[in-house]
Amino acid sequence: MLFAMIAKDKPGTGEKRLAVRPVHLQHLDSLGQQLRLAGALLDEAGNPEGSLVVIEAASMDAAKAAFHADPFVSEGIFESIEIKPWRLAYDHMSPKA
Repeated sequence: MLFAMIAKDKPGTGEKRLAVRPVHLQHLDSLGQQLRLAGALLDEAGNPEGSLVVIEAASMDAAKAAFHADPFVSEGIFESIEIKPWRLAYDHMSPKA
């Protein structure tokens, strides 16, 4: 099953986000094929203000464990985190055969 994490940054954590980003990306890489998509949510000026991450996991507990292992969580970048089961309806990002 797919799970989405929608997280919003704490105000004033932009520099810390940049500093933690390399280990955050290492964490995402460590998820391998479990990671389906990930990226920053942007404000009107194009600056990161949160994250959207979708993973495949066997259960909500497994998804929460993977999401909470993210350094952006442990380093206090996020002000809020919402984790929801997610169903893909359209995929226009993948190349067509």
